[in-house]
Amino acid sequence: MNFANTLLKSNPEITFCYVSGVGTDSTEKGRTMWARVKGKTENDLLKLSFKAAYMFRPGYIQPTKGLKNAYKVYKIFAPFYSVWKTLFPKYVVTLEEIGKAMINVVLFGSDKKILECVDIARISER
Repeated sequence: MNFANTLLKSNPEITFCYVSGVGTDSTEKGRTMWARVKGKTENDLLKLSFKAAYMFRPGYIQPTKGLKNAYKVYKIFAPFYSVWKTLFPKYVVTLEEIGKAMINVVLFGSDKKILECVDIARISER
């Protein structure tokens, strides 16, 4: 929040993108502490007077092919991405889709402020 407040003072016309995660609790009353904390952070960011603010909630993120700093576990899961995408479209997205969606919300906006995986994928196609 300190970073966001400093950024806001320096440029109130900026669009702020925050990467949170699937399972974030906007009510701030759930059982899981990390979900409550992320939910409070999202809520607090949305209250700030940025030009716009978007909360990205990816689940499993498929890294870009050839990415050198990806966790080794992704090498195990990567071949199954198309299966995960078919069976669990609400929980998987690619790193490229996240990047494109961020660019597109800055350029064109979005009717939704909290973006789940399906929203991220849709917005990335603009």
